[in-house]
Amino acid sequence: MRHKWLCTLFILLALPAKITAQEPYLVAYAGFAGFQAPVWAHKDLGLFSKYGFNGDVVLVPGSVRQIQAIVGGSIHFAQADAATAVNAINQGLDLVMISGTLNSFPYSFVTQKEIRKPEDLTGKKIGVLAVGGAVETATFLALKAWNIPRQSVTIFPAGDSAARIISLSAKAIDGTMLSYPDINEAFRLGMHEFAKMSDVKGSSFPMNVMVARRSFVEKNRDTVKRFQQAYAEGVYQFMNSKDKGMAVLSKWLRFKNPKGVEETYNYFAKSFSFPTRVSHEGLRNALEVTQQRNPSVKVDMNVSRYLDEGILDELEREGFFKKLAGK
Repeated sequence: MRHKWLCTLFILLALPAKITAQEPYLVAYAGFAGFQAPVWAHKDLGLFSKYGFNGDVVLVPGSVRQIQAIVGGSIHFAQADAATAVNAINQGLDLVMISGTLNSFPYSFVTQKEIRKPEDLTGKKIGVLAVGGAVETATFLALKAWNIPRQSVTIFPAGDSAARIISLSAKAIDGTMLSYPDINEAFRLGMHEFAKMSDVKGSSFPMNVMVARRSFVEKNRDTVKRFQQAYAEGVYQFMNSKDKGMAVLSKWLRFKNPKGVEETYNYFAKSFSFPTRVSHEGLRNALEVTQQRNPSVKVDMNVSRYLDEGILDELEREGFFKKLAGK
């Protein structure tokens, strides 16, 4: 794990400010949770080569850093969350979402065992990954659904999932959003599942969106189309072949317990989206949360400001998705 991180860090530091067309197009993933699988799958299953896409994948921890890397020209594509992408686009950055593979939060809200009902959260400390990211957004939407005022809890950055699990164990925080396979570790330490985000009303949200520079998409349409084909088939094969999906997760997850890997696969195989489209309802939720966070900033509610589905529409017309699904 340490070796992989050091290698990734070296790659990022060694990258020039602008990458030439002859070098591989880099696709970023944000960490080692199961919802990163679409990026791993299209590499591991040989789909870059199948579609003539000269690419590779690289770890850039967190959606905020991914956005910074795209804008700086160090990577070309990033699997980020919609809230971070919306924030960046609203700041005038040259970015656009082009597809998505997960239109719901892959989280459960995990708490100390004595917290059993929403009212028990009053006065408690909730850890998130970063300000403005998907974990914080999920937390806001959950509190809203439970009618818990934002000011009645303390929300603060508490590190990645491993750090937040340690904080839960030490009672430095009372609750946090976790995904598989990390949920299992929290259970082992005596925490309990307060709620699944999939059961929380009004929580539709594009968790996995593929982001690129809008100018890059416009100038490199053939390259982006090849990438979209590889990305879509990767998620389709993951969803429909347990052997392939388990192999991908077993290679990449830092949690190696076979039962945990299988539980992770079973959860995400039925959660990913195919065709690889971003939910418009979920995107509007992201826009509304952004507006609530920054009431002094005017948020454009026009979905086309943030999302370019031109290539997906073209693939749909060509029958690409139906052909993959054998229809």
